[in-house]
Amino acid sequence: MSTSTGPFDRGHTDDLLTFLAASPTPYHAVATAAARLEKAGFKQVAETDAWDGETGGKYVTRGGAIIAWYVPRGAQPHTPYRIVGAHTDSPNLRVKPQPDMGSNGWRQVAVEIYGGPLLNSWLDRDLGLAGRITLRDGSERLIDIDRPLLRVPQLAVHLDRGVNVDGLKLDKQRHMQPIWGLGSDVDEGDLLGFVEDEYGLERGSITGWDLMPYAIEAPAYLGRDKELVAGPRMDNLLSVHACTAALTEVGKRDELPYIPVFAAFDHEENGSQSDTGADGPLLGNVLERSVFARGGSLEDRARAFAGTVCLSSDTGHAVHPNYAERHDPTHHPRANGGPILKVNVNNRYATDGVGRSVFVAACEKAGVPYQAFVSNNAMPCGTTIGPITAARHGIKTVDIGAAILSMHSVRELCGADDPFHLANALWAFLEG
Repeated sequence: MSTSTGPFDRGHTDDLLTFLAASPTPYHAVATAAARLEKAGFKQVAETDAWDGETGGKYVTRGGAIIAWYVPRGAQPHTPYRIVGAHTDSPNLRVKPQPDMGSNGWRQVAVEIYGGPLLNSWLDRDLGLAGRITLRDGSERLIDIDRPLLRVPQLAVHLDRGVNVDGLKLDKQRHMQPIWGLGSDVDEGDLLGFVEDEYGLERGSITGWDLMPYAIEAPAYLGRDKELVAGPRMDNLLSVHACTAALTEVGKRDELPYIPVFAAFDHEENGSQSDTGADGPLLGNVLERSVFARGGSLEDRARAFAGTVCLSSDTGHAVHPNYAERHDPTHHPRANGGPILKVNVNNRYATDGVGRSVFVAACEKAGVPYQAFVSNNAMPCGTTIGPITAARHGIKTVDIGAAILSMHSVRELCGADDPFHLANALWAFLEG
C-alpha cells in the first residue's frame, strides 16, 4: 500500500465504500455530501435568501447539484477561488412518465436510457429502486428501496446461438425493460402505488418522480491483497467523495490564501445543459454572490475570477490488460499509480502547460504519485465539465481524476490507493 504526506490514508477508501452505498442516485449523493459538510460545521444557505460575507463554511443544494465554499478569515472581495469540480450523475436506467407495462404475463417497468451505460452490465442484476418523489402538496423526499426488486433478463444462449461468436446486440427499447413480477393486467404493476405503500403514503399522493433502478450489490475490496475496489457509480462519485473530504479538511484552517470551493454538478453524462449542470449558471451565480456578499464590485468579481483555478476531477481510463492496443502506446495509466492529468490538444480536456504545473505542485505537496492520460489518436476522446467550466466562466481549469476500468459499467474497478491519493492532491490544491 502506498502512503503520502496528506491527511488521508486507506481509511478514506474504506469510507468511499460507505459513500457509494449511501448514494444510489445524484440526489442521494448530494444529501450524503451535505450531511458530511453539516457535521464539519458548514451551514446551508438558501438561494432565495440574502447572503452575508461572514467567515466559515457554507453550501447550497439544487436537485442533484451541490456547491460548498469556505470563507477564511481576512478574505477580501477580490480574493480568488480554488475550485474542485465533479459530477454526481452516472449512466443508468430511469423510469419513464408512464412506468407500468407488461408482456406475455410479465409485469415490467418502462425505463429510458440515461447517458451512455454499458448496457450488457445491467443484465441479470438484482436491482433496487431509488430517487426523488414530489408529493401533491409540493414537498419532496428521497426514496431508496434497497432490496431485489427488478431485473433485466438476458436471452438464454439456446435462443441466441451466435451470442458468443457474433457478440451481444441489445436494442435499447426492446431489450432493456426490467421485469418485477407476474400478471396479465398492466395496471397490476402500479409502480407508484407500490412506492406509496412502501413509504406509508396515501394512494395518488405522488405527482412527480425521478426514479432509477440500481444494482444493490455492495461495493467491496477485490484481489489477492485487496489492492482493488469494485463498486457502482465510481464515475464520478469517487471524485465527489474526495472533493467533499478535501474541502472539509481544508475548512479546519482559519487562514488561507484562496477561498476553497467544491462544486458537484448533475447531468454531465448527457451534456451538462441544465439548471444543475456545469453549463448552467449555478456556479457563476454562487461565486458572484459570494463576492458581492463581501462588499465587492464587478471589478472585484473580475479580479477574483482572473486569479481562480479549477481542478475538474473525473475518472479516466486505466490501461486495460486485454485491450492495451486501444490506449496511447506511451501513456498507460495504472491502478494505484496516483491521479491522472488528462490532456487533449483539441480541448476535450481543459488542461494546458500552466495547468499541468498547478497539478504537479499539488501532487508534490501531498507526496502522491501522478501520471498522465492522453487518448490514442485513432480513438475519439471523451470530455468532462472542465472545458465547459473554463469557457463559461473564464476560469483556468485543469482536468484530472482517478484511473479506473469498466467505465460506465454497473460495477467499475479502481486501485484501492487511488481514492486517497486523489483526495490528498485535492486537499493540497485547495490549501494553495
